[in-house]
Amino acid sequence: VQLQASGGGLVQAGGSLRLSCAASGRTFSTMGWFRQAPGKEREFVSAINWSGSTLYADSVKGRFTTSRDNAKSTVSLQMNSLKPEDTAVYYCAGRYSILAVSTPGGYDYWGQGTQVTVSS
Repeated sequence: VQLQASGGGLVQAGGSLRLSCAASGRTFSTMGWFRQAPGKEREFVSAINWSGSTLYADSVKGRFTTSRDNAKSTVSLQMNSLKPEDTAVYYCAGRYSILAVSTPGGYDYWGQGTQVTVSS
């Protein structure tokens, strides 16, 4: 089982980035995105289940959009109006249950992370 995240980079505040995560070896009912900034705990960003139901952290609502392609076993995170406080390593995670949750412990597999840096 492998989750491969990509698409991170350096962007100015107000800009956009699109992250992608490809799952191989297993189908997950729910895919989530988390992030971790230096010195901080890993925090929930978004989740989407097989039927397309989504869940977002308050801090990203209206700016970030998650989507998935079940046929390709991929999930994406479109990040708009980026702020310096969005700077973190972003991780995708897979969960067998179709119930989307925001707690890291609720996910069964994790990708390796991709760095997002937003300059002011």
